[in-house]
Amino acid sequence: MPKSGRRGIAPAIGLYFVAPLVAEYLLGDIPIKMLGAVAILAPMYGGGALLIREVVRRTGRGWPSILVLAFAYAVFEEAFTTQTLFNPDYLHLNLHLLQPAYIPALGIGVWWTIFVLTLHTIWSISVSIALVEALTPDRATTPWLGWIGLTVTSVLFILAAFATTAHQIKQDHFVASRSQFISAAIICVLTIIAAFRLPARQPTRTPGWTPSPWLAGAAALIAGSIFLIVPRAWGWLAVGIYVVMDLSLIVVISPLSHRDGWNAFHRLALAGGAALAYAWHAFIQTPAVGSAGTSFRIGNAVFAAALILLLVVAARRTASALNAERASSIAA
Repeated sequence: MPKSGRRGIAPAIGLYFVAPLVAEYLLGDIPIKMLGAVAILAPMYGGGALLIREVVRRTGRGWPSILVLAFAYAVFEEAFTTQTLFNPDYLHLNLHLLQPAYIPALGIGVWWTIFVLTLHTIWSISVSIALVEALTPDRATTPWLGWIGLTVTSVLFILAAFATTAHQIKQDHFVASRSQFISAAIICVLTIIAAFRLPARQPTRTPGWTPSPWLAGAAALIAGSIFLIVPRAWGWLAVGIYVVMDLSLIVVISPLSHRDGWNAFHRLALAGGAALAYAWHAFIQTPAVGSAGTSFRIGNAVFAAALILLLVVAARRTASALNAERASSIAA
């Protein structure tokens, strides 16, 4: 197992803060004037992303395990800490999140369940990890933290989860039913088990057509944009669109990622395309905090520009790493 060194601290800290920035600020939920709140959000978002990334890399697993654990994180946050999967009036904001495609027997809205779990699985966790790993391509698959770092991150994550749960209950006194908690817990446990049942070794590469990174990025941008703009008023139709999109992406990307020509550029392109969908959609997003005034839109522009700069730097570093790898292979 590769050992982490001092160089690992910087990307770990980066991911710790990139995750909440992507999850809330790039999305357009929180204004730039509340940038200081990232310190409060980081233990949950950043801690979760960092723990998932470290566990997967330490056990020699890859992106399938990251995605599955990201889904488990999404269920944990929305079912236990915020309880939005079950709360018909979250924090008394009159958002009516559960109304579209509501199933009374389960007490959930299928539209919101798929929507919010996808947001966390893809953007909050997976995109954040991919972006930071692309900034450090020579250490993309090695651990960044030692046991002390893992312990501190775990403690902060647990404290953040308790604090978020306590805040939610104090604000609107909502508590989900026992059956809802038990069902969510079972899903979390089974999902985590599934993540570690996936093969630890990289699959054998196969020949065949591989799209250019530009095409992969454009596809991610289009898919992410469609996902974000589908009206929730469509109810079950929106649910159908989400399901078809999710399954189609799995069916297409899974075999392509095993092709000979698939490399770090493709992973960066997918993450970058998805992140850019967040960036442009933020300009038409209804904020969760504050109003969409001029200062809010200036903040949207700042975060979009920061993302573009990050992508440029990551692309250059990824290109340099791939060139060095090719040169090494030729020399060998």
